[in-house]
Amino acid sequence: TLKVIKKGGFLGHLIKGNWEDDEVATSNASGEFDREKSSFREIISKDHPSFKPEKDRYHLYVSYACPWAHRTLITRKLKNLEDIITVNVVHPDMLENSWTFNTSFPGATGDQVHKKNYLYEIYQMHKSDVTSKVTVPVLWDKKIHQIVNNESAEIIRIFNSAFNEFTDESLDLYPKELQSEIDTINKKTYEPINNGVYKTGFAKNQSAYEKAFDELFSALDSMDTHLEGKEFLVGKRLTEADIRLITTFLRFDAVYYTHFKCNAKRISDYKNLSRYTENLYNKFSEIKETTHFDHIKRHYYYSHDFINPHRIIAKGPETLF
Repeated sequence: TLKVIKKGGFLGHLIKGNWEDDEVATSNASGEFDREKSSFREIISKDHPSFKPEKDRYHLYVSYACPWAHRTLITRKLKNLEDIITVNVVHPDMLENSWTFNTSFPGATGDQVHKKNYLYEIYQMHKSDVTSKVTVPVLWDKKIHQIVNNESAEIIRIFNSAFNEFTDESLDLYPKELQSEIDTINKKTYEPINNGVYKTGFAKNQSAYEKAFDELFSALDSMDTHLEGKEFLVGKRLTEADIRLITTFLRFDAVYYTHFKCNAKRISDYKNLSRYTENLYNKFSEIKETTHFDHIKRHYYYSHDFINPHRIIAKGPETLF
């Protein structure tokens, strides 16, 4: 049974094509945050009946604030796909109409493809009576006017392999010889860490909060041990596993520690997690240049009025890598 929080901005839903702004964050009967599954899960492949790899056919809608969307931006840049796949950035405020294409915040681009006002209108273009949560990232097909995929883990796989013929980038973020290890790390990090910060921050009672909190920091402790003497999570190279985890770490001290009450330790308090995060941020321009702390802080503190009713945006911390 899912309960609905009726205050503040989080996701919003389209119900049979109609925008519903009162569904914010779903929780189960125990008060635990229950993330809904992504609706669109197609791939791009030469063998796909509809979605073939082509230059300038696909468009990515993202938020700079969102860790899931950030994954796709990093991968797009690492794979030299910036001239292959176009992108637009939503405004960081997610209020009664969820993500908007308002351009009043620096870095927000508007919708340069369809000139729409709201992201939910992109979903409506896919199907007029669509029922779906409205989230970023969204990978859109400009040729047949359809959403290909809105699941970040799958979009980064698409970017890693589907467009290799259009770029000389040889980097493989999911190499065959490391796939088993990458999959294992992904399982260890997704639920307790990537999703765990949300389960902690959106918990509806003390018990649910403490359960998510303990699982989060147990996983962080374990990951700190795992990274002893290591530069990367798997092998001796950057992989998908790093990209999936780093976007959570980059937001942790600035937002999750305070706003989501994930306050046992900061990432900067961990010997190996802090070294790992700072190293990736400074070593890979693709990570640094797609990280926008102004969007990150504005979105979380301003959008979640059910957590922060006065919408006061924290000034600190003073230094972030």
